[in-house]
Amino acid sequence: MGQSSSRHRNSSHHRSRVQPEIVSLAPLEEEGSDEAREEAEGCGEDYTSELPDECLASIFQSLGSGDRKSCSLVCRRWLMVEGQSRHRLALNAQSELVLFVPSLFSRFDSVTKLALRCDRRSMSITDEALIPISLRCRNLTRLKLRGCREITDVGMAAFAKNCKGLKKFSCGSCTFGVSGVNAVLDHCSSLEELSVKRLRGTNDGGGDAAESVGPGVAASSLKTICLKDLYNGQCFGPLIIGAKNLKTLKLLHCLGDWDRILETIANRDNSLVEIHLERLQVSDAALMAISNCLDLEILHLVKVPECTNAGIVAVAEHCKLLRKLHIDGWRTNRIGNEGLVAIAKNCNNLQELVLIGVNPTAISLEALAANCQKLERLALCGSETIGDAEILCIAEKCVALKKLCIKGCPISDQGIEAFAWGCPNLVKIKVKKCRGVTSDLADRLRVRRESLVVNLDVHGVEADGLDASASDGGAQEDGLEFPTVVSQVGSASATVETSSSSSGRPSSFWSKFSLFGGRSLVACTFKRWSNSNA
Repeated sequence: MGQSSSRHRNSSHHRSRVQPEIVSLAPLEEEGSDEAREEAEGCGEDYTSELPDECLASIFQSLGSGDRKSCSLVCRRWLMVEGQSRHRLALNAQSELVLFVPSLFSRFDSVTKLALRCDRRSMSITDEALIPISLRCRNLTRLKLRGCREITDVGMAAFAKNCKGLKKFSCGSCTFGVSGVNAVLDHCSSLEELSVKRLRGTNDGGGDAAESVGPGVAASSLKTICLKDLYNGQCFGPLIIGAKNLKTLKLLHCLGDWDRILETIANRDNSLVEIHLERLQVSDAALMAISNCLDLEILHLVKVPECTNAGIVAVAEHCKLLRKLHIDGWRTNRIGNEGLVAIAKNCNNLQELVLIGVNPTAISLEALAANCQKLERLALCGSETIGDAEILCIAEKCVALKKLCIKGCPISDQGIEAFAWGCPNLVKIKVKKCRGVTSDLADRLRVRRESLVVNLDVHGVEADGLDASASDGGAQEDGLEFPTVVSQVGSASATVETSSSSSGRPSSFWSKFSLFGGRSLVACTFKRWSNSNA
């Protein structure tokens, strides 16, 4: 947007240069060569001088990160407007950041969504930086903390008192404890989403004597709770039980027996729509309780070996609004035809089905195809009973199917070739790690259906390691991740490094979860498919 410097020079906004690994506030270039000045003067009138700041801000908000950075260097006015119109900011939260908080948040004084990340190899910010940030960002609605290991309960309490309008709070790999979480719940009455992951401060204590979380004044507004990798996650029980308007509950990799808490939630009036249970100690008793959630639409059961067909049948018979079902049976053969037939008979609204380590046969597949006429997305992974005959059944009867993923199943070209004629609405098919499928199959499918997207991976044939875990993307950080937060501070982007899990957990935690590593390409891909259709 080349133009001469604007006439608007009345901004008193100060600029300073800081260490490049944190942020860079580049000063506006005041002087240039005589040739450049003459060329600028020859450009004529500054046509943006009469444009209101609001319009200029609207233009900036439609630009990408790099273009916004460039615009901020044009003149003082554009620098000011760009800073005041930026609502999302992501910062490298190293300890040195405390020196630049005043200048940063004087320029970016309209931030409502803030992400603070620190690499585990670096010293993070402390309460000394968090508290001034909270004083300058009183309109903050979203806060994400990653690897901020030096922030304490005291800092969180002060932050919560200053930012009472917070709606989404996410923390991971931090070391403050239950008191810090309770401070947020006690002061942020509008809080809607809470995500707590790898919070080491909750590891102290245990049993009935352990300090509990919640419910607090936020209990009435909370709609989403996500807990992951917590050694003492059951201290959140009072919060989960007390959140009367809870819509989404995700419990991932948290130790302890969760049957009792789930029974307490489900046996009262509730409005739960989405439940994720991953690598938890739960049994059919929990599923029986979940069957009382009559509004349930999304259910993920990942590596919960104590759950059987009986629990699935109970859910199917009562949760008739179910739209998405993900089951990773962990090859225990405790969930199979009986449970899937019950789903087929009762859940006519089913649109998405993911089966990993489950062994359905033509009996259950035919029932699903006949009764679930809205089924659009199907994934079958690591199933020993899925052969060409079962694939032919899907091709012939799943008329509404749009996207199909098959991984690690004993199928051949003959089965996949059926999709050259079957499933008239199919737009994408992905086949991976299936020994009998050859590389030239894709060309043969495209001859018949030119618009069909075919993704074949015939090189990797090992079915071991199939994993339905999608929690690392999930609710999302699971709804609390800031979308495309790539913010600049001054003329350069604030460096944001992905934090890793902090060391220092009890050894028993890792020993109990030593089998729970890895993320599935299938799960990630299928999640993208699902989101694209949401």
